[in-house]
Amino acid sequence: MRYKDFLVVVDGKSSNSKCLDAAIRLAETFEAHLSTLLMVPEPANPVVAGVPMPAEILAEQREQFERSAAETLAAVRERGERAGVSLELRKETAMYELWADRLARQGRHADLTIIAQPDPDDDFASEHTVMIEAAFMQTGRPALVIPYIGPRNLPPERVTVCWDGSREAARAMHDSLPFLENARETTLLIVNPEKLGAAVGELPGADVAAHLARHGINVEIRTIASGELSPGDAILGEASDQGTDLLVMGGYGHSRLREMVLGGVTRRITETMIVPVLLSH
Repeated sequence: MRYKDFLVVVDGKSSNSKCLDAAIRLAETFEAHLSTLLMVPEPANPVVAGVPMPAEILAEQREQFERSAAETLAAVRERGERAGVSLELRKETAMYELWADRLARQGRHADLTIIAQPDPDDDFASEHTVMIEAAFMQTGRPALVIPYIGPRNLPPERVTVCWDGSREAARAMHDSLPFLENARETTLLIVNPEKLGAAVGELPGADVAAHLARHGINVEIRTIASGELSPGDAILGEASDQGTDLLVMGGYGHSRLREMVLGGVTRRITETMIVPVLLSH
């Protein structure tokens, strides 16, 4: 099983440059096609004191956005051609509130959407978080979130799969099989197994390990108690201690009208992650 079709979200920021580098590296490894998606803002037309913004100002903004987009896409094309990967450039122009929907539509025909973790210093970090949510909550496909500081090692040699017996965890595990099959070490991590009960089996993780072994993947099962830490912090601490290159977990969210709001563990990990995280719902 191999990934053959990646989608990566690009922009002109330095943190996103590391995400693009990771996507190109994965496309090379899997001999896969790489599509890039650049979101371009549609100028808003605010009404101030009952007077709409003049048309010439809106046109100037639109021209500026398009000029910046052209520069970004030219740089992306140059990097892709230099690496020799199969590359397709895509651009969507829309109001900010429509970006998540446009990304979801594009991500539904990719094996994996690759997107950068928001830089906490970015003024648009909250909008970017909504994009991450859309990448795995609305596409029906997994997302790979790349830390804004860059990945430690891709493709990953050490992978940690978070297991709680849920549908989401099973989906994430199977969506990550191309990584697991090529990894040197795979750990099945179960946090607070006594609280999960029958969901993780009488011997926590044994049935999952047997299933993965049939795919030729040898697994080490690790069970830990979170203690005074939150489950998210316990997972991140264990991943750091074990030198994990990739964390795999089911992504959770809650519907608030049409807005998807990340569950507590998922949000904690995407906010403080230091290694790439594959999320699937």
